[in-house]
This record gives sequence, structure tokens and C-alpha cells, in this order.
Amino acid sequence: MASDQNVNPNDPSPYPSADAAHAAAMEFLLGRIDYERALAVPYRAREFKLDRMRQLLRRLGDPQRTMPIIHIAGTKGKGSTAAMIGAILTAAGHRAGLFTSPHFERIEERLAVDAVPCSAEEFTALIQHIRPEVEAMDRLVAEEDAEEDPDESGPTYFEITTAMALLHFARRKVDAAVLEVGLGGRLDSTNVCEPCVSVITSISFDHTRQLGTTLAAIAREKAGIIKPGVPVVSGVVEDEPRETIRKICRTRGCRLVERAVDFEFRYDAPRHMERKEEAGRFDFCWHGRDADDASAAAYDAVPLRLLGPHQAANAAVALATIGELQRAGWKLPEAAIRKGLGEVSCPGRIEIVRRRPVVVIDTAHNGASIEALVGVLRESFSVGRRLLMFAATQEKDLRGMLDHLLGAFDHVVFTRYKENPRAVPPEQLQALAQELTASATERFAVFADPDEAWEAIRRAAGPEDLICITGSFFIAAEMRRRAGV
Repeated sequence: MASDQNVNPNDPSPYPSADAAHAAAMEFLLGRIDYERALAVPYRAREFKLDRMRQLLRRLGDPQRTMPIIHIAGTKGKGSTAAMIGAILTAAGHRAGLFTSPHFERIEERLAVDAVPCSAEEFTALIQHIRPEVEAMDRLVAEEDAEEDPDESGPTYFEITTAMALLHFARRKVDAAVLEVGLGGRLDSTNVCEPCVSVITSISFDHTRQLGTTLAAIAREKAGIIKPGVPVVSGVVEDEPRETIRKICRTRGCRLVERAVDFEFRYDAPRHMERKEEAGRFDFCWHGRDADDASAAAYDAVPLRLLGPHQAANAAVALATIGELQRAGWKLPEAAIRKGLGEVSCPGRIEIVRRRPVVVIDTAHNGASIEALVGVLRESFSVGRRLLMFAATQEKDLRGMLDHLLGAFDHVVFTRYKENPRAVPPEQLQALAQELTASATERFAVFADPDEAWEAIRRAAGPEDLICITGSFFIAAEMRRRAGV
């Protein structure tokens, strides 16, 4: 099917017109249990019930069965990898659905077709369609399960938005849907799908309270998306989690395609990004594939709009996934690959939102992603002073993040985000920073209000300096709006 970024106004729409019902629909959705905003996030079968998700989808006609699905898990890189695969599919003329989370400004961003978020009108109609089924499930819980488990609930916020995405993609008749896992993998609501390819981008320490305190344990949870006989693409290179994934693939009879075994990449970073827009370049090659294999193409000097070697690693995983689709008969020419990777956009991924001074916003929120951010800032920016605005989320590896950050910045402002209750008090961040560096208090400013923090750091920065805002998706989203993007 030919790709189109906008619905033809002459085509009959599957959605009724939106009106004041939008507010009521959003009130219903926002009233559901939302673990993205919970102070303590569980990850147990008691709260994350795949049977509940399957029941909701059955009530909706099982929309997930109407399309091929690429399912993507990983500690970091899964959102960028999903966006890259979607961009390549679109560039090749295939209509591609993309489900990601969380969102920056509008919840509709989570449900995109050919990189265009669904409209408020469409989103309202989806909630209106799903709400009666959710309320019917709520009644069943109240009637049948209350005595056995008083904490039992109906579908959650994330389960409902997952179902909405799948229904939206089915209605738009996408040629493929790319689904990003929300949390973990094994118990995530997206894990009810039967994908054509399963992808694990990386394994590092994050959500350790929910997923485990070893890389092997985290890998087991992420690898819960692996389905019997479905090919798996893995960007994991560390021995412990890689062996865990290998064992699961062997047990489930899956073809496994691995970075550093089956494919690899080389990255050339752009320079002086403080004053010009420039894409990086990367080379991609296969190891040991037959020359007559249509999926064995190597690619040289591919433009990559997203910055950093970690994004090149994500692009390599995306291309290996494209290779698996090509093996299955998909037409995905090199021109589409170059166009997709050269144009793909991921807000908040080392995103330059201003210059003079240059302002970079990044969603890094664990030690590995912070380390990658610091490396890119050193390699691709030549600036005067470097100033950091940092806010973080409870249960994250604060020490690990600050270990990487504090030596890379001349001045640090600690704050908290407003729109989610899980923010760490900035005074706690300051105390930890002083413990780690034995620095004087004057080096670390504290502002409870992020708007005040932004004004202070903006005033302190000269035109040749760099301001970096990072530590959480939520502070990145709030300050991206504040910075005028």
C-alpha cells in the first residue's frame, strides 16, 4: 500500500467528528491506573496481567492480528530504533504504524502512522469506542473478583493506550506496526502480539527493582517478548545478557541475529554541532552472509540524523531488522534506507533546540545513556563552558548518572519536574553531588521550580557556552516546551 502522511479528506473516515466529548474522553483515560506516574512501580503478574490485555483486545476484534508487527524491547535505544524502522518502512512506500511511550506534548504522539500522530478527533473516537468494553470489564472485576482480590482492577492507562494504538493501526490499514515495549517485556501489555520479528536493542541497568539486579535477570525479562519460531535481532554485546538471550532463543527455536557476530557498524561523528546542522555517517556490514542473500547488503556512508555512536548502534539493529524483513520478501531498497535514516526525528535525543548558547535536551535517565550523552557532547561540540540542568526520577541510579556528569560540566543546576510526582527533590541531588565530588556548595545551584532553574542557567550562560538539560524524560519534555520548541 502506498504511504500517505495525511488522510485523504475525500475518503470516508472511520472516525466521527470530535467535539466537547474530547474532554470527557481524556478524563476517563487519565482516571485509569497509570504506572508512569506511580511513586512505586510494580512489575508483577498481579498488576501486569496479559490475560486482561488479551480479553480487552478480543472485545475489540483482535486488531493486532490484522497486521505484521515488529516488537522492540531493550533498556535503551528501543524508541529510536522503532522510529528508524518506521521511517525506513515509510520511505519504502509502506504505511507504518508506530507505538511509543511516553509522549512529549500530546498523548496522541504515541499513536503515529507514517510519523504523523493521530489527531485529537481520532483519539477521542478511539476512547469512545473502547470505553464501553473497559467499563464492562470493570463491572466483571467488581462482581467476580472483588471478594478474592480487593486490589484487582480493570484495564490500566497503558493497556488502554496500547489497545487504542492497535485499533488505530487496524483502521488505518497499516502495512506494518512497530511496537515499543513500555516496561520490561515479559509482562508488558504489548507482549500479547505475535510479531514477525522480535528485537532487543540493549541491556543495561535500569528499573532494577522491577526487573532484577543482574544483567542476566534484566535480559530474561526483556527476552520475554521472544516467541517460538520468530526471528530475533539483538544489539546486546555484553557476555552475560547475550548468553541469556541465546539460551532463550535456542529453547524457543528462534533464528538469532546478533551484533558483533552477524553484523557490525562503524560511525563517523559530525563536528562543531554548536554552529551547524550536520548528519553523522555510518557503515553497516554483515558477517558471514552469502553474497546471493538479498538481505546481505552492506551500506557505506549512510547519513544518520540522530547524533552519537549509540544511535549508530541503534541504526545497525534497525538495519539488521530490515534485513529480516527483506528475507521474508519485503521490498526495502537502499534508497529508502538512506532516506529514512537521514530524515528520522526523535525529540529529546541529544536534540539541539537553540544556539548561542547551544541548548541540548536529552532524555537520558540511566548510567549507560548518560555516559553516551557525555561522549557525544565532548566529541561533537566545541564550546566554552558547559552548564548542566538536571532532574531525575525516584528509583533511578542517581549515583551512576552523576558519576558521569559531574566531571563533564563547569556548573550544575538541580531542579525537579512539575508534571509527575516521581521527581527526586533537588536538595537530595545536591547532597549526593557534594558527596561524590567534595565540591563547594556554590558549584551546585538548587531550584525547586524548573522555570526558575531555566532562567538562572540561561542568564549564567554566554553565547559560546553549552547548556544541557537531562536526567529524565519528564524534565526533557517540560523544558523542551519552555525552551520554545
